[in-house]
Amino acid sequence: MKRAIKDEIGGERFPAEERGAEALGALPGRAKSVNGSTVAILTGGGDKPYALGLASALMERGVRFDFIGSDEVDDPKLHDTAQVAVLNLRGDQRPNASIWEKMVRVLKYYGRLFRYARTAKPSVFHILWNNKFALFDRTVLMLYYRLLGKKIVFTAHNVNAGKRDGNDTIINRLTLKAQYRLADHIFVHTAKMKDELVQEFNAHADKVTVIPYGINNTVPDTGLTPARARERLGLAASDKVILFFGNITRYKGLEYLVAAFATIAKECASYRLIIAGKPRRRGGYWTRVEDAILRSGVRNRIIQRIEYVPDEETEVYFKAADVLALPYTHVFQSGVLFLGYNFGLPVIAADVGSLREEIIEGETGFVFKAAHEDDLAKVIRLYFSSRLYANLDRRREEIRNFASDRNSWSKVGAIITRVYSSLLT
Repeated sequence: MKRAIKDEIGGERFPAEERGAEALGALPGRAKSVNGSTVAILTGGGDKPYALGLASALMERGVRFDFIGSDEVDDPKLHDTAQVAVLNLRGDQRPNASIWEKMVRVLKYYGRLFRYARTAKPSVFHILWNNKFALFDRTVLMLYYRLLGKKIVFTAHNVNAGKRDGNDTIINRLTLKAQYRLADHIFVHTAKMKDELVQEFNAHADKVTVIPYGINNTVPDTGLTPARARERLGLAASDKVILFFGNITRYKGLEYLVAAFATIAKECASYRLIIAGKPRRRGGYWTRVEDAILRSGVRNRIIQRIEYVPDEETEVYFKAADVLALPYTHVFQSGVLFLGYNFGLPVIAADVGSLREEIIEGETGFVFKAAHEDDLAKVIRLYFSSRLYANLDRRREEIRNFASDRNSWSKVGAIITRVYSSLLT
């Protein structure tokens, strides 16, 4: 498998983009040229795995930076080094607060953010995510940063989430175009995302850089064994376990997985499905999926944890499962895929966006036709009859090593710091 993986990725995955960063005028060597807190990382207060992964990559490269975060993304490691100045401007984001409390704390946060930007020493502002009011952030906040003379770097995890979620509007597209136009440099995770930015939003190709999606290595990985994880979930050693994990929303295509599972579960009593995640909102899409589960005739073989799963409990699900299912109908990239790889879990993914590019057929997983329950059922049968499943105990470590190399934060940090340096010169 190691030879197959090496041949597939050609040893180094993003050489062209790294050369592109150098062509912009990046300084040679390590990025100590940007020392002196000349960079501010604006996390938006969420996505802890990505925010901390990037922070660790920058610390490895010797960069000094301000980390603008919240209670959610704060971490003791950030406070143990003089390289990082942690500013918890967002604070508490408890979802069970009253509407009034939420309004007040959001307004306070924007006030702190405006004051910070006005007095901040960093010349480069790197926005990982927009804040609560995306339309405001894309326009007024971006213009404010530009008027202050800041160089703006933006990571577009989704080029147009409205299009993905089926609620795209003219206002959404115009404000996205404004943000992409006002940014000095944009990072995306796939070549297809770059193409969409250039073709649909008229972004300049030379200011868009493709970077790997850094592996999620912030979720605790203890000595818990797959056997003990199964015991905790009431699963037998002989069960064939499929996992769906993450936020539950329409583009995730969970209804196709439920339909495919109902088909195969009637053929073999060993199949089990775990659904672990929180619906974006109760009712609507989740209610339709829930109804499908009730009508499936195999409800007793579906383990449901329909709520947010905290980091410290995540490993139970990934270690208990035999395969991760990503039945998405529209997506460019998936952080859940790399979370699965971090636990050495193979994946069955829909052929949408760039998911196919992240999977080596028969070695790290399989791909099926999107929005096609029969093809999904066929591929699930294929997986459980494959050598990948038969040798899963050994393959887990190989998949983990493959992903750690291909999507290492060291590679991400090398590309990003070159761009920072080019903007500073």
